[in-house]
Amino acid sequence: MARDNLQDISAFLAVARERSFTRAAAKLGISQSALSQTVRALEERLGIRLLTRNTRGVAPTEAGELLLQTVGPHFDGINAGIAALSGLREKPAGTVRITADQHAAEDVLWPALDKFLPDFPDIKVEIVVDYGLTDIIAEQYDAGVRIGQVIAKDMIAVPIGPDMRMIVVAAPSYLKRNDAPVIPQDLTNHNCINLRLPTYGGLYAWEFQKEGRELNVRVDGQLMFNNIALITKAALAGHGLAYVSEARVADHLASGQLIPLLEDWCPWFPGYHLYYPSRRQPLPAFAAVANALRYRGVAARERF
Repeated sequence: MARDNLQDISAFLAVARERSFTRAAAKLGISQSALSQTVRALEERLGIRLLTRNTRGVAPTEAGELLLQTVGPHFDGINAGIAALSGLREKPAGTVRITADQHAAEDVLWPALDKFLPDFPDIKVEIVVDYGLTDIIAEQYDAGVRIGQVIAKDMIAVPIGPDMRMIVVAAPSYLKRNDAPVIPQDLTNHNCINLRLPTYGGLYAWEFQKEGRELNVRVDGQLMFNNIALITKAALAGHGLAYVSEARVADHLASGQLIPLLEDWCPWFPGYHLYYPSRRQPLPAFAAVANALRYRGVAARERF
């Protein structure tokens, strides 16, 4: 196959996967107009339309989807093979892309990477903060971060943090105006700060468990965010009850700025794990990052 065809197909794959000429052009380091001309030239040579373009973006046609599914994996294999050559270097090299929520990125990934990266100058790490349950294969991430109990069975999971639990918290100023909830059902009478997760498309139901009984409560209130940091700020300001990771607000709990509530209904669960496809052979750069992130400490319930 001519070199131009290979380059043009690579350009098409980037657009088809990103569903956007703008994002694909940024990823490839070329202008959007040049990328559009490249894909159009490929369509003309093949004599078939590969992408449909509209005001919301682009999407593969039936022919484009066929090309994406049949040719895409071969291009991925070539790129992986080239990247694997870094294993022959004295130190691993390459880019590692990880998706995680804000708490994991700030409090788990960054402290480990801060110590790790100076010793591996040829490794680049990209962290994308996303609260959704991202498809790491479709979005071309090397790995994702989730709590242990929601990881698919076909993934390899590496623990990178201690056990966790979610708790209900409130500022003393809020509790001066309102009675503290005694059971989860009492939350329906409180001003609660909601979290909206993009994957669910709705508001997150607060989850509780006691003596084998599981209970989800749909709460209501004046405020809702898709950002944990803002939820914490609102709770500290006394605007309502919040449902957050205990580790995330540990300093505020220790100082008395936030008061824990319904603790006997808040069970521990497996903490953050780095996960990646079991059928994918880890490259040296990724293996080095995963080893640096691996959690080797005591359980969280022994710390708090």
